[in-house]
Amino acid sequence: MTTLTVLPSGKTYDVAAGTSLLKALLETGEAIAHKCDGKAECGACHLFVQEGRKSLSKIQRVENEKLDSIVGVGSKSRLACQVVLGEEPVTVELLGFV
Repeated sequence: MTTLTVLPSGKTYDVAAGTSLLKALLETGEAIAHKCDGKAECGACHLFVQEGRKSLSKIQRVENEKLDSIVGVGSKSRLACQVVLGEEPVTVELLGFV
């Protein structure tokens, strides 16, 4: 298990390490846009990882290519559908509207 904190709500959840961030967010009831079933094709689940980046899976080519095509991407940007949670606590900031 790991701790997931979601901004701007500030809610904290205990979630299973080794699961995708998108799945963890959906299981907690957080509203996050997702349209492509986790294939990194739409970019709707773009968010910022504020803390705990080192514990997450590394960015793969398909995610990096999609991030390159999104406006507003920064060094903390990730696609929730491509992130696998590690053991360390993570804080994410949801950006989109559902």
